[in-house]
Amino acid sequence: QYGLTFTGLSMIDASLAVIVMQLEVPFAVLIAAFVFREQPGWQRLTGMLIAFAGVALIAGQPTLKGQLFAVFLTGSGAMIWAIGQIMVKQLAGAVAPLSLIAWIGCFAGPQMLLGSFLIETGQLDALRYASWIGWGSVVYLGIVMTAIGYGIWYRVLSKHSITQVMPVLLLTPVFTIMTSIVFLGEQPSVDVLVGGVIVIGGVAMIVFSRAVPTNNTSGT
Repeated sequence: QYGLTFTGLSMIDASLAVIVMQLEVPFAVLIAAFVFREQPGWQRLTGMLIAFAGVALIAGQPTLKGQLFAVFLTGSGAMIWAIGQIMVKQLAGAVAPLSLIAWIGCFAGPQMLLGSFLIETGQLDALRYASWIGWGSVVYLGIVMTAIGYGIWYRVLSKHSITQVMPVLLLTPVFTIMTSIVFLGEQPSVDVLVGGVIVIGGVAMIVFSRAVPTNNTSGT
């Protein structure tokens, strides 16, 4: 998933990437509807559409010219990620979140090393000349985002329905903007700020909505 996603992101406009990456949310909701028979209900679906509208406003007007393959790679990564979250949900209660992360790393690490060996070059130079920002990014991604972030995420995912939890990820662009303001000194446009408010409103509509009862009975 990360291989597809990062390769696609390296070939795609940032504004288009913001939208394509959010496909993981509807992918997960649709798969959960088939696997767990979860019914998102009109309020959550409406909130999701509102949040997507905000994301589109944040992204601006991306172009697809010459980027279809990159969109395919990024979208495929989003689909695989969504399937992975469904599998994690199925393991809820059977495997501790941190143990699950550790096992994922054990299996994914060798695959990524092999993939890098086959299709990339200059790995040793990249290690030798990496800046403190590069190493800091590795530490952040490995410890803060993966161990801590995914540990919390998997615990929340095990206790709540996919249709309620997944749409919260639509807040990612909003937090990205806030971080860029604080650390990079960027000044977002009015459209971006309005889009952020719309996303927050849509996600709030999803989070505070009532769950739709699931009919587990079967006819004879």
